[in-house]
Amino acid sequence: MASSILSFSSPIPTRNLTLQHPSTQFKGNVKFLKPNPSLGFTSSVKIVHSNTSNRRAPFVVRSQTSAGSSIRAPPSLQGVRFRLNNLGPQPGATKKRKRKGRGHSAGQGGSCGFGMRGQKSRSGPGVMKGFEGGQMPLYRRVPKLRGIAGGMHAGLPKYLPVNLKDIEEAGFQEGEEVSLESLKAKGLINPSGRERRLPLKVLKILSYLNFVGNISNILMIVYRYSYYR
Repeated sequence: MASSILSFSSPIPTRNLTLQHPSTQFKGNVKFLKPNPSLGFTSSVKIVHSNTSNRRAPFVVRSQTSAGSSIRAPPSLQGVRFRLNNLGPQPGATKKRKRKGRGHSAGQGGSCGFGMRGQKSRSGPGVMKGFEGGQMPLYRRVPKLRGIAGGMHAGLPKYLPVNLKDIEEAGFQEGEEVSLESLKAKGLINPSGRERRLPLKVLKILSYLNFVGNISNILMIVYRYSYYR
């Protein structure tokens, strides 16, 4: 039955194996460029350089066989398709893993690189990511949200505070307007950067109101409210 299946299968299509690297030079080991020995291919590797100019020419690796520029399967493998059970890696493509705990001469003997004792030296999943031995981890020490939701002072409203005592001593005239511009002209405030957009806040603490008893001049204080919803 197996012989009948192989007889009806189509032969392997022929093609040229040409590996070109036009942009960068080939940095691999040339001795590893050989066909799979399990398929019975006999080929040789030839490196072709082009010296047409002073610049570095592209590095071309071509595979040549005794039959010509094409690769054909031997008569014993005619009609056999490439399958998972007849494929094999190229020489040098695989590397054996290092078995741990098989003696000092094997490379990983003794504690196998896991230290003396403790939770991390036992078999199993180990500890979770971010675990710091039981103390408060970093991802719980930092605030979760930004602004007032995270408990930071950056979310609190900001103002430009000015005391009534300073306004009285600044020498404002009767009915004069008190604003950010007039206070800046008097030298009471010097807003710069983001402070220029902050609203003015006059401190009306009782101790400041009673420093002379009453305000001597009637002033027009320009203010505005800021609501945080």
